[in-house]
Amino acid sequence: MHKIFGVKCEDAYVDRKGAYIIPFNNGKLGVVQTSKGFFFLGGGIDENETDNECIQRECLEEAGCSVVVKEFVCSAEAYIEHPVIEHFHPIQNYYAGEIIQKDQEPMETDHKLVWLSYEELKGSRYAR
Repeated sequence: MHKIFGVKCEDAYVDRKGAYIIPFNNGKLGVVQTSKGFFFLGGGIDENETDNECIQRECLEEAGCSVVVKEFVCSAEAYIEHPVIEHFHPIQNYYAGEIIQKDQEPMETDHKLVWLSYEELKGSRYAR
């Protein structure tokens, strides 16, 4: 399944591909909590990086964890007016997965891994 959010205008957009994992454990979703809201683990793909490599790197940075990336779930893209980038076009792939273990403290110190039910996450300040 692929979803498109927003409306594309005539101006040029800055494309940014990203990859994210949706880990499940005991009926709950693993997400990162920051002062801006809740986020799926993952982020922008660096040059020459695969989706799997991106997710592995981002999970260490954001949660200090090793993960197993499983099957592809869906993709989404959006046309956003960003305060700095202006016309921003994130293109994102989402995968099911599992957190194996905590290897280190997160590099991004304002990030906290939390486990929430879908009902707890639905309607919350979710930004990604």
